[in-house]
Amino acid sequence: MTTARETAAAVRAGALTAVAAVTAALERIERVDPVLCAFAEVWEEDALRAARAVDRRIARGERPPLAGVPIGVKGRHGPRAAGPLIAAGCVPVGATAVPGPGTPWQTWGLGRHGRTVNPWRYDRTPGGSSAGSAAAVAAGLVPLATGTDGAGSVRIPAAWCGVVGLKATNGRFPSADRTGLAAPGVLTRCVADAEAYWDVMTGRTGGRGTAAPPTAFWSPDLGFAGPDPEPVALAHAAVLRLADAGAVRLLPSGPPLRLEDPAPAWLALRGGEGGDPRTADRVRAVNDRRLAALFRRADLLLTPTTPCPAHGHGGPGDRYSTALTWAFNLSGHPALSLPAGLGRDGCPLGLQLVAAPGREELLLAVAGSATR
Repeated sequence: MTTARETAAAVRAGALTAVAAVTAALERIERVDPVLCAFAEVWEEDALRAARAVDRRIARGERPPLAGVPIGVKGRHGPRAAGPLIAAGCVPVGATAVPGPGTPWQTWGLGRHGRTVNPWRYDRTPGGSSAGSAAAVAAGLVPLATGTDGAGSVRIPAAWCGVVGLKATNGRFPSADRTGLAAPGVLTRCVADAEAYWDVMTGRTGGRGTAAPPTAFWSPDLGFAGPDPEPVALAHAAVLRLADAGAVRLLPSGPPLRLEDPAPAWLALRGGEGGDPRTADRVRAVNDRRLAALFRRADLLLTPTTPCPAHGHGGPGDRYSTALTWAFNLSGHPALSLPAGLGRDGCPLGLQLVAAPGREELLLAVAGSATR
């Protein structure tokens, strides 16, 4: 499957029509989605109508940066948050699956044909809650899909489906989440497409190279998480590859980062589990102070994305797959999950890159250098 940037370039050059690009995506969805269940709805007529409108823009001499790119949008209300992408020429082909009513948030999405499966192993979950977006991108149904990340809901499915997942700095873009924990994000098959998404969302273009390799601090557990050995080993190996490629400069091992477990604070802010708001204030203050100190001496924090591999559809039991991600929903830092390799079960795992607020372009630059 071509990337979003390749598709858009072909449409702008007249080598491909938006209608042809969208028709091909719809055909892939019709063929694969009965098993994958990545889409809750498919908007065939609306998508083809929008694609014809893009072709008319091209005929008038317009050159939208993402002309004719078929995308998935998270949930039935996804187009509301995709306005800049649609204006840039993207064509939403459907609403991607999210957990259904009564579905434990740790398990799977609910598509129109049933529960969403992991494209690498159908007996495993793709992660949530951007389950359908991750599965659709990983399976090549669309090159780009939107997500939202309130506790790791972009980064976890990105890690378990072997794609790139970017969570923006909290508050940088509009969000319907009144707690302030959720931020918009994107899932793509390659970093270049995540860069294209970012250019459209921010109106920025240009190179993202850094004058010198950014400094990076490795933490396997953030001081509390207790991850399994395999996600740690694969993520650390990915860190060493980044260092060997000159993408980052690893800081010497020093005192370990010790954040407080964000679970009580996150749950209190969500208004569930009988959480105490005073606990949330205390945990957030401690972690904000420790993260601020870390980012005064390092440009990046590197961790495994998840503490465990993708689990079955019955759920993880009492295990929180969010253990390494939701601290950065509380703090608001931008974060990106990059594929780190395959586990023994044949499913992907991820490396999480975290930067100071507002430094998404640093995340993209480092991630991009790892894949070039």
